Amino acid sequence: MIEVVNPATEEVVGTVRPGTPQDVDNAVTRASAAFEDWAATPVEERAKLVRRIADELEARAEDLASTMTTEMGTPITFARKVQVPNPVGIARGVADALDDGYFAGEEIGNSLVLREPVGVVGAITPWNFPLQQMVAKVVPALAAGSVVVLKPSELAPFTADLLAEVLGAAGVPDGVFSLVHGTGPVVGEALAAHPLVDMVSFTGSTRAGRRVAALAAETVKRVALELGGKSANVVLDDADLGRAVKIGAANAFMNNGQACSAWTRLLVPASRHDEALEIAAAAAAKYEPGDPALATTRLGPAVSAAQRDRVVGYVRRGVEEGATLAQGGPERPTDRGFYVTPTVFGHVTPDMAIAQEEIFGPVLSVMPYADEDDAVRIANSTVYGLGGAVFSADADRALAVAKRLRTGQVDINGAAFNTSAPFGGYRQSGNGREFGRFGLDEFTEVKSVQR
Repeated sequence: MIEVVNPATEEVVGTVRPGTPQDVDNAVTRASAAFEDWAATPVEERAKLVRRIADELEARAEDLASTMTTEMGTPITFARKVQVPNPVGIARGVADALDDGYFAGEEIGNSLVLREPVGVVGAITPWNFPLQQMVAKVVPALAAGSVVVLKPSELAPFTADLLAEVLGAAGVPDGVFSLVHGTGPVVGEALAAHPLVDMVSFTGSTRAGRRVAALAAETVKRVALELGGKSANVVLDDADLGRAVKIGAANAFMNNGQACSAWTRLLVPASRHDEALEIAAAAAAKYEPGDPALATTRLGPAVSAAQRDRVVGYVRRGVEEGATLAQGGPERPTDRGFYVTPTVFGHVTPDMAIAQEEIFGPVLSVMPYADEDDAVRIANSTVYGLGGAVFSADADRALAVAKRLRTGQVDINGAAFNTSAPFGGYRQSGNGREFGRFGLDEFTEVKSVQR
């Protein structure tokens, strides 16, 4: 059995039976058999189903939030405000796209261009935003008329069980959705390699994404990958520095620093570096590690002992590389739980590991730049390109800089997250997009009918 550990207490809170390649084969075979009937279901009926899923998620919001807090340590207030509402918004955005005529077809000359379901989808999802990433794959796939076999993270399996209950309550037919628990090397690889799987949608590390893509290539599957990130928050010289740094720190430390699109690099004018570092350190000091089940807690634990050790290793490396440790450090802040002290480094240069590699913990690197061109160069200097931000008093200037950033999404002056806008990355942050009609694109094929 796979033991599920509460990362705040280090106590085992339950177990799940790990799946086998035979379990994957059974689920994929059932899905393949169910595909034809599900694909023939009228779009209007699929849209109604998606809205029922959104309603069921909303009705079970507290169960979902508390489960995520228990199994992966996200603060309960963050779970209630983000981890559950975002998936609800994603589902409703998909339903809106269907109702707006997504499948109506397009006339191009003498051709009718149609979108049709891709087929059997293998969905492999992470632990850090477990419900959001499952919904971002399962719901648009079902809405498109595809069928799904889901392999959730073994670190957050109970949220997946709740989603399966939600889908059943909403009326998803037998075989159209299946859930197989287990590890990546066993269940994930069997799913990615299965000859009856037409597409794999994966969210996780870049290393694991490469493996999924290699396995899928053997049968020329479609692959959508949402991978790592090292996002830059570019604060221009005319911005409100205090506001930009505080918002940036909050973004870097959200979900205990475990967010692939978090702004983990804070780029500031060299002349204001020390001022920005002081503000960032003061902001980080307010993120006192605590019990994630308490509504007042802003920073919970890392998801596991291995993840905590990985983050602490990067903190030590930052010190070794000569960055200025302005707040935090490698010391354990608590006697129990996989906690990491929120950490801020200053005078970070682009060649340092803490500026290039994804840490996935509450670590913020403050980096000075000479001018606007230098800021853009530094922002684009990693292998990633998932998220980012620009702060400026001039909206047009901010937009111009945003357009120069090689990344899938950029927030200007702290703009709100949009669950219907496309989400995905450039370069080694992956390929494909999620949410709204762009998410539907991933789970459809395009057909031209000449008349």
